[in-house]
Amino acid sequence: MSIVRWDPFADMAQLREQVNKLFEQSIAQNGREPVAMRSWAPLVDIAETADTIMVHAELPGIKPEEITIEVEGGMLTIRGERKIEKETKDKQFVRVERAYGSFQRSFNLAVPIKQSNVKAAYRNGVLEITLPKAEEAKPKQITIEVQNEIEDKTK
Repeated sequence: MSIVRWDPFADMAQLREQVNKLFEQSIAQNGREPVAMRSWAPLVDIAETADTIMVHAELPGIKPEEITIEVEGGMLTIRGERKIEKETKDKQFVRVERAYGSFQRSFNLAVPIKQSNVKAAYRNGVLEITLPKAEEAKPKQITIEVQNEIEDKTK
């Protein structure tokens, strides 16, 4: 049987986390701090090929005209707002879990981009941004010139 050293501070930290979770759930359920009013940011996937950088952002329920995309100084910024549905006299929310409000996501682009050729499309609640790389950022293949062995000129 091995001896395990007891760390009372680790147990206290774990207890504090559990109590904090309990209070957060209680407040959200009582409606004092609705989950919908907390800050949120859309989820984003970024992929890179030899020629482009592709960004996919989940933005369901947002109209394309309410989304702003900027590329400046090597930085891509996506802004927008998801507005909460207004309550009417015959309908009252019982539970609100989706997040609402303004958002802004910024990403540092590690390579130069052809800003004039940036394209964006919005399908099924997903924003797709295509950022073509500038020529100097694209990988270049260099061919190796094969030469014959150099003759010894000391002879």
